[in-house]
Amino acid sequence: MPKLKSKSGAKKRFSLTGSGKVRANPANLRHGLRKRPTKMKLQARGTMILSPADTKVVKRHFLPYAK
Repeated sequence: MPKLKSKSGAKKRFSLTGSGKVRANPANLRHGLRKRPTKMKLQARGTMILSPADTKVVKRHFLPYAK
């Protein structure tokens, strides 16, 4: 069987923790920040751990060798 390719966009956007969880950057911090609540902007700083459902999709379809 040929090797599966990882999606190059996913390689740039996701990273794995030591326990196998997927870490990503939160959305909604690019533009239109005046209209967003301060709480929302503060909580979107740094990185977040994806939900189990999203983790399943990322690992299965976008990063096949990320175990």
